[in-house]
Amino acid sequence: MRYRILLPLIALLAIGVALVSKGSDIVARSYMEEAELQAGTTLRLAVSALDGHLKRYEALPALIADQNNIEALIFDPKNPGLRAWTNAYLKDINTLLKSSDIYVMTMDGETIAASNYDSPVSFIGENFIYRPYFQEAAAGKQSRFYALGTTSLKRGYYFGSPIEIDGTIRGVIVFKVDIDNIEDSWSGGGDDRIFVSDPEGIIFMTGSPEWLYASILPLTPDRVARTEASRRYADAKLRELPVRTGSFAGRDVMMISDGGVEKEYLVVSQPMPDAGWTVNVLMDTGSVHSQATTATMAAVLTLCLACLALAIIIQRRARLNERMLLQAEAQSELERRVIERTADLARVNSRIEEEIAERRLTEQRLRQTQADLIQAGKLAGLGQMSAALSHELNQPLAAAKTYSETTGVLIDLGRTEEARDNVKRISALIDRMASISKHLRNFARKPNEKLGAVAIDDVVRDTLEIVAARLKTADAELEVNIPATIPAVKAGAVRLQQVLVNIITNAADAVEGLDDRRISVAAVQQDGKLTISVRDRGPGVAGAIRERIFDPFFTTKGVGKGLGLGLSISYNIIKDFGGSLSVTDHPEGGAVFLIELDVADSSLLEAAE
Repeated sequence: MRYRILLPLIALLAIGVALVSKGSDIVARSYMEEAELQAGTTLRLAVSALDGHLKRYEALPALIADQNNIEALIFDPKNPGLRAWTNAYLKDINTLLKSSDIYVMTMDGETIAASNYDSPVSFIGENFIYRPYFQEAAAGKQSRFYALGTTSLKRGYYFGSPIEIDGTIRGVIVFKVDIDNIEDSWSGGGDDRIFVSDPEGIIFMTGSPEWLYASILPLTPDRVARTEASRRYADAKLRELPVRTGSFAGRDVMMISDGGVEKEYLVVSQPMPDAGWTVNVLMDTGSVHSQATTATMAAVLTLCLACLALAIIIQRRARLNERMLLQAEAQSELERRVIERTADLARVNSRIEEEIAERRLTEQRLRQTQADLIQAGKLAGLGQMSAALSHELNQPLAAAKTYSETTGVLIDLGRTEEARDNVKRISALIDRMASISKHLRNFARKPNEKLGAVAIDDVVRDTLEIVAARLKTADAELEVNIPATIPAVKAGAVRLQQVLVNIITNAADAVEGLDDRRISVAAVQQDGKLTISVRDRGPGVAGAIRERIFDPFFTTKGVGKGLGLGLSISYNIIKDFGGSLSVTDHPEGGAVFLIELDVADSSLLEAAE
């Protein structure tokens, strides 16, 4: 009897051991695949953050290179007045844009103006002709380069642009962008490590300071020579990171000695061709090994319990057979009941297993969908904030440029009071742009700014100062009909001004080149509401596009003339005020934009006072 019990158990145990051995490898591969997906998500976020940070500054060197004061200094680099003015200008721009350094060089590589002119590590007088970013820009290209500064000994990413005057390249302007903030976000005690390597395999950015300037590739003489030729890392000491490769669970892994202890990492990489980088994420496989070991031990324990349960069942069946020999009739009835009960339990168990499998599949799909939505939302938010900043700053920048150009003429004519007034207007526009940047975060979430009582005539007067240049360019005539007794409204002054600037500028675009170039602005009060109307005499808004005109990125202007964000932003601002923004066609021709707002109550008026 004992042998009859042991033989099935031994056979089952042998089969189980074989299955556990095979299953251990399958489990390890499964956990490794999950770790690879997690590392891939971290990699995509790191690449998106780096790419978004750099693209903020990509177009700025070419824009600053076209400034009149920069061109004047290139023609007369020894002029102390031009040098002092340009140094102060570059410092202000550098502070505003939060870049690292901005400097101007002549064609022989000598730095003649810099934003850090008054710092101990000033670039004034330094020669950077050996840098690839200078050589490419001097050849007429928009250059990009990352390196350790030879003067400041600070790492940064360089954007270079030629200063072209009358078709001839006269100099080079360079923006240096600090990347320490992004690198600091990579520090921490997690299972993953992020670093950026150059084409020679040298680590340039990393959340692990001890890996900085170490190479994951052998430092051959050719690699060292190419690095030293550009002085990319100045006098930093290069070394090889103690690395060896291997494989685990069907994946290539990298073993790195860190503090005398060798750790195994799963490597996921993505190149950034425009920047000349490769972003790498190392995921510690220690947790994968632990999970695989735990799963194997659980399988062995389950197998042992199954064998024990089988032994108990077999033993009980033997005892049952002995009793059934003595009670034949009772045995027959008992077998029939056992068979029926077993069949019922099998059917119930089968249904339960099917329901569990369906629920697990549904949960897995839900988690994947949620992860995709979160990632898409982050990328869309980055794109919309970047595009909105560019769109909203164009108008005050254009006005500031107009005032700055007329200021020079007024100074030459000796009209210093008018020139001083222009400088004040430029300062006000700079405050305006800072306020716009502060309020841009309201496009993604409800703003924290409290609403107050806003006087319509004050907002319209400030708006006219910004749109005056655009109206003059379009040769448009603005008619304002706002009664002196019109009450204040519940709103925010700066954002309401943004809305009026967007709508009046669009009206100027609509009437430019037409016979009737009048634009009318009026305000009326009715039933506790105040309606501001802006009417142009243009072609109006076709019914086919009226429903889409407030959608983000929808525009009827030509390529390069608009982002399609102005009306969408304006719609959201008015909605935040508790009002509404709509558009219709006037019976006599042209489009009419209607802004409906609540009249400010007594509590808001007292707070404003």
